Amino acid sequence: MAEGKVYLVGAGPGDPELLTVKGLRCVRQADVILYDGLANPDLLEEAPEGCEVIDVGKHIDGHRRDRDRQQAEIDATMLEKARAGLNVVRLKGGDPFVFGRGGEEAEALQSAGVPFEVVPGITSAIAAPAYAGIPVTHRTLSPYVTFVTGHRASLEGAQDVDWEGLARLGGTLVVLMGVRNRAEVAARLMVGGYASDTPVAVVQRGTLPSQKTVRTTLEGLAEVDVTNPAAIVVGQVAGLDFSWFESRPLFGVRVAVTRMRKQAGELVGLLQALGAEVLEAPTVRIEGPADWGPVDRAIGGIEAYDWVVFSSANGVERFFGRMLDLEGDLRALKGVRIAAVGPATAEKVAAYYLGVDLCPSHHVAEGLVEAFEQEGGVAGKRILILRPERAREVLAGALREMGGEVQEVVVYRTVRPGAFPAGVVSRLGRGELDLVTFTSASTARHFADLLGFHRLERVRARVLAASIGPSTSQTARDLGFRVVAEPPEGDISVPGMVRAILAYYQGQTRV
Repeated sequence: MAEGKVYLVGAGPGDPELLTVKGLRCVRQADVILYDGLANPDLLEEAPEGCEVIDVGKHIDGHRRDRDRQQAEIDATMLEKARAGLNVVRLKGGDPFVFGRGGEEAEALQSAGVPFEVVPGITSAIAAPAYAGIPVTHRTLSPYVTFVTGHRASLEGAQDVDWEGLARLGGTLVVLMGVRNRAEVAARLMVGGYASDTPVAVVQRGTLPSQKTVRTTLEGLAEVDVTNPAAIVVGQVAGLDFSWFESRPLFGVRVAVTRMRKQAGELVGLLQALGAEVLEAPTVRIEGPADWGPVDRAIGGIEAYDWVVFSSANGVERFFGRMLDLEGDLRALKGVRIAAVGPATAEKVAAYYLGVDLCPSHHVAEGLVEAFEQEGGVAGKRILILRPERAREVLAGALREMGGEVQEVVVYRTVRPGAFPAGVVSRLGRGELDLVTFTSASTARHFADLLGFHRLERVRARVLAASIGPSTSQTARDLGFRVVAEPPEGDISVPGMVRAILAYYQGQTRV
């Protein structure tokens, strides 16, 4: 059997987008991933299907002997998996060779004759200060920087670090893993010559939406209320404040996204770009109809329709996906006009290289009815409406009243998952949520169902809601939620909902 290979990959400081391109490629090609507690678990979503994922996290303040034992187990697991012919990724927070015991792991691999590569990562020693608006070097304030671990500063007996010597060296000092020993570190630095009023910044959970920056002095460091993981910046540069990350308009707002993970990317990305902390809590799963027969018959006779109407992007995907599965030819739609309820749905139609003939400015069923009226009506026209299992009857009823021959076909169902993903319920229970987003009435109903009565009472008492449109807002209100953000009539879309959320938190609107 061919021997595998181990990749010591730096996962970066926390923000998953700071993983290197090469690191991402390694993750996507891994057979086994061993990840520690400082590697963002979101990166594991990039692992291929079938990849074995092993949590080897070590508590940052754990006992030395326990950590050494765990490290030996990690080394043994890497060797075992590589000798079994597997590609092994050891995913380590920050950079493998910066206080990450990566050197010890490389030594173990080399001694065993197992091939390995090192993929550097962005260390939190640089990234955390940068996200706090602090340059670790500055031409006029500090032309050099020293990185040091404060994890073993216990400062009785023999020392691993000459703190007094570092004080005499000057420049910028970045202390990682030093929160527990911060009082002793500060005292030794002042003994070594640092002034008591030397600026200090402590950046907790740097680069993450929950980042917290505390500014103090060396004398006040002992009293700072922070926990690991944190980077302590000591020196004149710590007095600079080029804040950008924590100044974003939704920074500190914790938002639950109830959309399916596959479709949540746009919403999650827009919220995170504005600084929000996003909790993915999908409440729907899309499945095919209970009976594909009506869909198949509609596909077989598609040429007979004058209009095909799509009420959602999901309907577009399901209908054309089924058509292609049946080896149908999209050219059969030649001569059939296509209507879409909104721009997102029209964009999905365009992905199949088809044009949309009718898309209302008011992106709801009523808007589409008005658009048909402006087109001259549908009297005598054959209309195929492709819809979810549960849908409002507004569109079909109005088109029939206008004289249209309407056929409705269910192309998908929204099904409630059995439970929230692990960790969501506990975070909701701890009150770690400010806003929940609903992109359809079913997401609101399923969110309430998954919470259950007692948790629902607590959550809706303190959590605000944002909705994508009027009908969804009404469902949310019926369930007892206070809807504070809804896009205006001409902007009903995911970006429109985000703009409404931003306007609410900036105090521009009240729904």
